[in-house]
Amino acid sequence: MRSERTRMAILAALLGALIVILSVFTILFQEHADSFFAKSRPVGFVIAVCTLLLAYELLARRRIGDRLESGKGLARALQFWNALVETSMPTALILVVSRDVDPAYALQSAAGYLYAVFIVLSTLSLDFRLSVFTGIVAAVEYVTLSAVFVPASEAAAGTPFMEPPFYVTKGIMLVLTGFAAGFVAREIKQRVISVFRSLEERQRVVAAFGQQVSPEIVEELLRQGGRLESKRTYVCVLFMDIRGFTRLVQHRSPEEIVAYQNAVFGAAVETVNRHHGVINQFLGDGFMATFGAPVATGRESANALAAARELLAAVKALADAGRIPAMTIGIGLHAGDAVTGNIGSEARKQYSVTGEVVILASRIEQLNKVYGSQLLASAEALRDAGEAPPASARLGPVKVRGRDQPVEIYRLA
Repeated sequence: MRSERTRMAILAALLGALIVILSVFTILFQEHADSFFAKSRPVGFVIAVCTLLLAYELLARRRIGDRLESGKGLARALQFWNALVETSMPTALILVVSRDVDPAYALQSAAGYLYAVFIVLSTLSLDFRLSVFTGIVAAVEYVTLSAVFVPASEAAAGTPFMEPPFYVTKGIMLVLTGFAAGFVAREIKQRVISVFRSLEERQRVVAAFGQQVSPEIVEELLRQGGRLESKRTYVCVLFMDIRGFTRLVQHRSPEEIVAYQNAVFGAAVETVNRHHGVINQFLGDGFMATFGAPVATGRESANALAAARELLAAVKALADAGRIPAMTIGIGLHAGDAVTGNIGSEARKQYSVTGEVVILASRIEQLNKVYGSQLLASAEALRDAGEAPPASARLGPVKVRGRDQPVEIYRLA
């Protein structure tokens, strides 16, 4: 229906241009018109016919627009009726001009070429039968006019124009043009449908696969044809853990436990996604999220820090609303280079972020138990985020399990 409105807009513009051209030509070539048209001046009638058809196109376009907005379809019978009316426009022009000039001239005038214009524009309907119908209507009307007017034409007497094969052949060409336009319309329609189905399938994959891994990873997989090559990337890694989760749920039913996890993790997914992060995996009563892979923003640590603070507020709001038991969470942040990409075999692969930055972020999160805190961040993460925490937040170089050198850590909550 949108294509039909576009086609009508083109026809309206064409008719408007034709009205202007005829008006200008009448003024510029007044003497030629007076000598050529002996009885009257049919240009005025032609302009009147074009004006009526212009009004019809605009009205029909408005009508289709109303049906489109209301969600209603366009009846097939109405489409064919509209094609009949439009394709009859050249016929009306030829009849008007034939009142004052020899019909042979009218049949060979520019009006006859308008049949082909309507046939070509019928491809926008993306309907093979409608294009063929337009071609047949054009051929029948042109051949009928020729059969009626040519035998009485003085100008055509003794010329090939008098012979039926001349104008019948032209009618056959109009029919063939209709078939050609129909084939083009069908090819375009099939390709549009193919693209639409591909997009639907892609969306289905993103929706289904995106429930298991981050949608950003799915998009990157699709963009790279299913392969995510390993590469070194600067990231900020966030680990979160629910403190004392086992104690909180030890007397709860499995359904209640799942409901609590879904509430917390649901808020976490929304928060991390909003700050351009990716949750790589859920770890029982916690998760690991990455900012900067597979899509980098240049604000990895700032985004991670904002997500961490918002997550603390979201969990508190859930507890205050009674959706989860009163609980605290621990969050650890660290930034640095990591290796990102698919790991595994041809049978089973997983998008992974590996490196010392991941190990340190996990160790920093575990230190929340030691310091009774909820949010710890390394100096590297804060420096990358452009934050300068107060001196009281500094815990000093802290010895981290599995690492020889201590890590500068700050308590932010």
